[in-house]
Amino acid sequence: MKLYIKNMVCIRCKMVVKEELSKLGLHFISVELGEAEVLENISAEQHDQIRTALLKSGLELMDDKKSVLIQKIKNVIIELVHYSEEPLAINFSEFLSQKLNYDYTYLANLFSEVQGTTIEQFLIAHKIERVKELLVYDELNLTEIAYRMHYSSVAHLSAQFKKVTGLTPSHFKQLKYKRRSMLDDL
Repeated sequence: MKLYIKNMVCIRCKMVVKEELSKLGLHFISVELGEAEVLENISAEQHDQIRTALLKSGLELMDDKKSVLIQKIKNVIIELVHYSEEPLAINFSEFLSQKLNYDYTYLANLFSEVQGTTIEQFLIAHKIERVKELLVYDELNLTEIAYRMHYSSVAHLSAQFKKVTGLTPSHFKQLKYKRRSMLDDL
């Protein structure tokens, strides 16, 4: 049985889900961002126990199909931006459409309607958040960051960074007190 989980955006979240399922005596087949597959059929009582246990960690079971699809879109973006360094061989809209087996126009309209922002704006917000992280780590220069984040140029990255944050990447790097946003707050 598949469980769909909201706010599951990192490796630690996967560990929490695995731990909570194990505590309830459930055997998971897989635990990925946004979903877990368990071997057993889950009773209503177990479902409530899982819901309660996950809520304590800021995670939430989802039942409605639209919410599940929105979370899948978010998870694809998070996975792509934060955990993958491979450039896409096709454009993002085609990639998302293929990955989720839905027409991109449907996905884009649903996402905008429910989230109040576009898929593109959500993607850009995550890319900029990742750029902030890389700037703070101070291991890569701006050219290397632009390449890693698949920007066409440093100028494009800088322009988008300034549009989103109001600061140039160089100025941001100087502001040590500027805090990064949590991924699930974006």
